[in-house]
Amino acid sequence: MTYTPPPNAIRSISVRELLDDPHLGLNVRLVGGAAGLGREVAHSRIQKSGLVLVGHLHGVVPSRIQVLGETELSYAESLTEEQQERAAVAFFSLPLSCVVVTRGVDPPRAFCSEAERTGTPLVVCTERSSQVIASLHTLLDERLAPRTRVHGVLVDVFEVGVLLLGKSGIGKSECALELVMRGHRLVADDVIECDYRPPGMVFGQPAALLRHHIEVRGLGILNIKDLFGVTAIRERKRVDLVVELQLWQPDAPYDRIGLEDRYRDVLGVSVREVILPVRPGRNMSSIIEIAARNELLRQAGHHPAREFVKNLEQGLMRPEPGETRSFRPPSSQFRAYSANESSAPPPVSLPAGVGPERKP
Repeated sequence: MTYTPPPNAIRSISVRELLDDPHLGLNVRLVGGAAGLGREVAHSRIQKSGLVLVGHLHGVVPSRIQVLGETELSYAESLTEEQQERAAVAFFSLPLSCVVVTRGVDPPRAFCSEAERTGTPLVVCTERSSQVIASLHTLLDERLAPRTRVHGVLVDVFEVGVLLLGKSGIGKSECALELVMRGHRLVADDVIECDYRPPGMVFGQPAALLRHHIEVRGLGILNIKDLFGVTAIRERKRVDLVVELQLWQPDAPYDRIGLEDRYRDVLGVSVREVILPVRPGRNMSSIIEIAARNELLRQAGHHPAREFVKNLEQGLMRPEPGETRSFRPPSSQFRAYSANESSAPPPVSLPAGVGPERKP
C-alpha cells in the first residue's frame, strides 16, 4: 500500500540533529557551510547528484540530502578549475538542505568555497556510498515517519498488536489489566503515539511520560513494570487489530456470523476492526483473546466463518439418496441480526410421510 501523508503530517529534522544522532552510525566531518546546520531535511529519500555536475539541474529536490560518490568526484576532478567553479556555483545556488561526500574524498576547493558562501552544509563520510545511503534511509524513515496520537490502549496479545478503542470509562484499561494478568503485555495506555512504516504498517508506542503506566478508576495510576516485571510490558508494537468496545444496544445489528470484514483507517493503512458490545456478564478479556487468536488464523489464510458457510452450503446442496429438498440459497440467509431477532434457519419442506405423525 502506498501512503501519501497529508501536509500537516509531514515532519522534518535539522541537519545538526541528523549529524548528532547517535543512531546514524557514520563517521562524518563537516568541511563547509556550518552556518546552515539549522536547515531542515523534510524527505527521507536520498538523491545522487551526478548530472548536476554537467549542468542538468532538472529534477533536483532540495529537501533531499544530496550525495556525491567516488564516481561523481572523479569526474569533478577531471574538470578544469573554471568548469569546477561553474558547476559548483550552479549546484550550490539551489536551496539544498545538505550535501554528503562519501569514501572520505576531499571535495574540490570550489565546492567548499561555494558551500561556505551559501551556507550549505557540506559533509564528508569515510564509508562507501551504499552504506551512507542505507544508514541515512534508515534514520530518516524513523525520524520523518508520519505520526498521530490515538486515545485508547495498545496490548500485545499472542504477538498480535490489539488496539482497544471506545468511549471514556467503558473499561479499556480494565480489560488491558486483566490481559496483563493473563500473561500478555501492555504497550501503551491512554495516549498511543502511532507512526507509519513502509510498506503499509502502523506501529504504536507510549508517550514518554506515560510509559509502563496504566490508570484504573478506583486504584489510580499503576506501574505495570513494577507490579508484574519486564515481561509484562513492551516498548513498541505493530497495530494488527482494532477492537472497539461499545455499550450494548438491544437493537444494534451486531455481527453474528463474521463473513464481512471491517477496517479502520490509521495513517492511511487499513487495519482490521472488530466491534464488541459490552454488557454485564461478558468476559471481555477472554473475548479479546479469542479475537487475537482468530486474527492469527486469518493471517495464516484461514477464515473460520467463510469455511463454515462453505461447508454448510455443500452439505445442503448434497441431499440423501431418494430425498427431495426445497430451500433457498443459504448465502442470502447469513446477515447481521439484531439482539431481538432469531437467527434460526428457514423451514425446510420434507416429502410426504417423513417427519413426526400428527394425531387425528
